Amino acid sequence: MGLPTNGTTGENQLKFLIYGRTGWIGGLLGKLCEAQGISYVYGTGRLQNRSSLEADIAEVKPSHVFNAAGVTGRPNVDWCESHKVETITTNVVGTLTLADVCRTKGIILINYATGCIFEYDSLHTLGSGVGFKEEDTPNFIGSFYSKTKAMVEDLLHNYENVCTLRVRMPISSDLSNPRNFITKITRYDKVVDIPNSMTILDELLPISLEMAKRNLTGVWNFTNPGVVSHNEILQLYKDYVDPNFTWKNFTLEEQAKVIVAPRSNNELDASKLKNEFPELLSIKESLIKYVFEPNQTKVNA
Repeated sequence: MGLPTNGTTGENQLKFLIYGRTGWIGGLLGKLCEAQGISYVYGTGRLQNRSSLEADIAEVKPSHVFNAAGVTGRPNVDWCESHKVETITTNVVGTLTLADVCRTKGIILINYATGCIFEYDSLHTLGSGVGFKEEDTPNFIGSFYSKTKAMVEDLLHNYENVCTLRVRMPISSDLSNPRNFITKITRYDKVVDIPNSMTILDELLPISLEMAKRNLTGVWNFTNPGVVSHNEILQLYKDYVDPNFTWKNFTLEEQAKVIVAPRSNNELDASKLKNEFPELLSIKESLIKYVFEPNQTKVNA
């Protein structure tokens, strides 16, 4: 689905207004725009403050707006369980306010959302290869973070100007970044071992810029096709990066004793994205090409 915007989509007419400057994805978006020669500005307004968003748009006059701001919690989503109002303020009120301001201005909003609103069930069983599709109703509300994200996604269905990108367990080639899923699990004492859909940012963030250029809207499962398990990732880490790396597994029941809120595990059906971008690699191919080969140590090369 595409939507006419308030201007042409010619390369020299592009001007992106990005929210989330201090965040991981927001920072990467700025670097991508620089690399592609796209004019961009980081928004200074607070998402829940409508007048500040209107002022940003009046000053910048963007062709598209990107929302990479949001509360995920530090060090993890358990934070949201004890900071519910703050989570609502940004993830629900702020996102809806930005979407509404963009709608009144006829501007497409690219919203980096989450796919952690589903969990394996009887129709989408682990290992079956049957993933959740864009039109499926979220079935995971185990964490307050996921609950707010599912809530706002449902409401955003009413905004024809919004492109919702369901990101999952984001990974990048920067293995020093503490937000990187690979970095996280290499630092854990123990990890579960469950196949999941994941997002390789090095491949998919450039695709999100192209989606803006194409004026695509609606909900998109923004993951690489297929699934990969924790152990498969850690084995690749051992093979490519650190031959001396070791890890230990534990069960979901054991994990539940050391976390506050349950975690989402699922497979998302990425066929809609793959049809739009046939060059999109499977999760395991993308991991090797974009993450592990660039980080391959000389001792393993």
